[in-house]
Amino acid sequence: MAGVFEIADGFIDTVAKHHPLSATHMGVPGFDHLMPDYTPEAGEGFHNDVLAAYKDMQAAEPTNERERMCKDTFIDEISLSIEQYESREHLRDMNVLFSPVQSVRSIFDLMSQDSAEAWENIASRMEKIGESLDGYRRALDVGRSEGLVTSIRQVSGTAEQCEVWSGNGDNDPFFDSMIAAFSASDISDDALARRIENAAHLATDAYATMGEYLRNEYLPDATTVDGVGRDRYALSAKGYLGAEIDPEETYDWGWEQLAWVRSEMTKTAEKIKPGASIAEAVELLENDPEKMIKGEDEFRQWMQDLQDRTISEMDGIHFDIAEPVRTIEALIAPPGGALAMYYTGPSEDFSRPGRTWYPTGGKTEFPIWREVSIAYHEGVPGHHFQIATNVAMTEELSRFQRLLAGTSGHAEGWALYAERLMGELGYLENPDLYMGMLDAQALRSVRVIVDIGMHLGLKIPNHSDFHPGEVWNGDLALEFMKERVHFPADFVASEVDRYLGIPGQAISYKVGERVWLEARESAKKSLGSKFDLKEWHNKALKLGPMGLAQMKRELA
Repeated sequence: MAGVFEIADGFIDTVAKHHPLSATHMGVPGFDHLMPDYTPEAGEGFHNDVLAAYKDMQAAEPTNERERMCKDTFIDEISLSIEQYESREHLRDMNVLFSPVQSVRSIFDLMSQDSAEAWENIASRMEKIGESLDGYRRALDVGRSEGLVTSIRQVSGTAEQCEVWSGNGDNDPFFDSMIAAFSASDISDDALARRIENAAHLATDAYATMGEYLRNEYLPDATTVDGVGRDRYALSAKGYLGAEIDPEETYDWGWEQLAWVRSEMTKTAEKIKPGASIAEAVELLENDPEKMIKGEDEFRQWMQDLQDRTISEMDGIHFDIAEPVRTIEALIAPPGGALAMYYTGPSEDFSRPGRTWYPTGGKTEFPIWREVSIAYHEGVPGHHFQIATNVAMTEELSRFQRLLAGTSGHAEGWALYAERLMGELGYLENPDLYMGMLDAQALRSVRVIVDIGMHLGLKIPNHSDFHPGEVWNGDLALEFMKERVHFPADFVASEVDRYLGIPGQAISYKVGERVWLEARESAKKSLGSKFDLKEWHNKALKLGPMGLAQMKRELA
């Protein structure tokens, strides 16, 4: 009988075979020339392999604590994957952030360009985009035939992305950037250059076709209802959290958290400018030329310097940072995607480092009051430290745990906790920067309120001064966010579309942070004077990625 780690590690090969984009994300070699098969038949084939691995793991007997935790993580996550597949949600898998349309495009951001072989892989993938998206359309058509469709909002937003990437907007086609990058490389190969050019044009045509399909064929069948309802929300949220929640209790708690953060912002505004309201303080922070970076290249370098400096100052003092984790790249994201900053993890061998990506949305001036806290969230001690540390734990964790496991609640909860932690450690003593952290907290609190509110159709409580008693919808959420957080209008609009397209993900930040804070407080009470914050962080993170329910059990 196979052992726990053997089964878990073998599952990585199963995922790589069926989902070559995931293989590239994980840094598993041998699949970079392939595109996924999104047809219903391929989905059924992967599901059967998942069921087989699940059955094998159920029968496996752990021989130590590490194997016991690995088995628990595997069973938790694979059982949920099975439940989600059997719900047939994959037949309407379309949204503006995490669906195949975005995955197929964004994989090129991660691919190596340093050799002729790497460029052969890029060309091969571009040539296969049309077939891959055609298979995706077949799955969507099955969903349409069964009445399983997504909303007009998500279809329109995704179609717009296709149009941007195919060059129908203000930008050149995205895949033209591959032609330009090869021309600028040191590789001299006329045949390969022609192949890349032809493949890029095929990829551009494939996205134009996808956009036309969404506009002309899918959109008439799309639903006008944005919210997914209680049952679909519960399943989706459980996937992002790795735990079940009481949505009404969490909704009420979100209002409490927003009240706390608004109170803190009022106090901080006074420190920034005596007598100023929150809005007036933010106006100053947004427009003072002494408080901003000008120029996209200059901003990217500023972000890189901040990440490098933070790693240097944290290592050995507040955290023990492994050598390969000390490298991170700060990059500007290609146009066309959602406007939230994001992180991509390192490859398994760290030949591709962890990276933070910043979508500028066309901006050339960058007020820094909010960006410092965001950098801590995406880099160190946030996502990069957590995720890259786990990737480096080759002796303690299975490949499944290091490369594939984990939930948004665990990862985003830690990253939001990391923002608050940096304030506790003295890195946000400047009231400008502390206000930035608070505004990020306000955003995440608002997410809890509007995400649950919109999808479950809840009423705005009577104690609120914002439309009391009315039922949440997208328009109210947009208005509420514009009043309660101080991010750019285009970002806020993008956020509302995001929440409505991936129900339950938006709450994972605050709900996850809640669990991290509760776990730390419990350890403090239990250990008393013996509690050591650095030791607790190291221990908690080295448990590996998992769901919030398992995390509670392991840290209890």
